[in-house]
Amino acid sequence: MTTTKRHFIATSAAALLALTTLGSTAHAQSALDNVLKSKLIKIAVPTDFPPYGFVGTDLQPQGLDVDAARFIAAKLGVRVELVPVTSANRIPYLQTKKADLVISTLGKNPEREKVIDFTAAYSPFFQAIFAPKSLALTSFADLAGKSIAVTRGAIEDQELSKVVPATVDVKRFEDNNATVSAFVAGQVQAIATGASVADVMMKRNPQLGAEYKLLLKDSPNFVGVAKGEDALRDRVSEIIIAGKKSGDLDTMARKWLGRPAGTLPE
Repeated sequence: MTTTKRHFIATSAAALLALTTLGSTAHAQSALDNVLKSKLIKIAVPTDFPPYGFVGTDLQPQGLDVDAARFIAAKLGVRVELVPVTSANRIPYLQTKKADLVISTLGKNPEREKVIDFTAAYSPFFQAIFAPKSLALTSFADLAGKSIAVTRGAIEDQELSKVVPATVDVKRFEDNNATVSAFVAGQVQAIATGASVADVMMKRNPQLGAEYKLLLKDSPNFVGVAKGEDALRDRVSEIIIAGKKSGDLDTMARKWLGRPAGTLPE
C-alpha cells in the first residue's frame, strides 16, 4: 500500500469518525430543537397526588406541577401535552422519550442523577405544622403547652423531635389516616404532616380553618430531563430562574401550598 493511499484511508476514517460523532451529538441534543420545531412539548405530570397534580371536578388535570408545566411551555412559546404518570413510571417515560420533561414532585438524589438530569428547582416539597387560623403559631416556642398529632416514625416525626419544646404534648399515631382523624376530631390542637396530606385534609374539612404555620423540612422539586439533553435542561433552568425573580413561582406555590416557593437551589 502506497503512502498516498494509506494517507487517504486514514483521512477518510477520521472524517467518518468526526461525522459519526457529530451525528451522535446532534441526535443527543435534539430534544429542544424538536420541541421548538413542532411547537409541542410533552410533559409528564402526576394526576393522583394533590396539590401537585390531580384530576379536578371537570376531569381536567390541575395542581402546582400542572401549572408549572403550562408555565414552562408558555415561556418556550409552544403547546403542552400533559402526560399522566405515577411515581413508578415517571423516569422510564423520560428515558423512553414518551415525555420531554418530568414535572412530578421529583426530588434530586445521587441514584437518580445517574440516569437523568435535573434543572433548577421549581417548587418546595415540605413537611410542616398546620393548625387553625385562630391558633397563633409564629415560632416553635409557641407550641409550648399545646398538643400536636404526628405519624410515628415519619419524616415529620423525626424533624418535630428536633425542635419541639419539652412541654408539648406530642401524640403519635400509626398512620397518616389516624393522625389526620385525631386533628379533625379535635383531639389535638395542631398536626405535623406533609403538604400533600395537609392539602387533602384541608379541602375535605374546610370547617377546621386550618392553615400552614411552621416549616419542619423542605425538600425541593426539580424538573427531570433525559441524559444528554443539555440544551433543553439549560433553557428550562433559565425559565425557572427567571420565574423566581419575577415572583411567578411564589404565586404558584401560594395558590397550591399556602406559602411562597422561597429560596430554591439552582
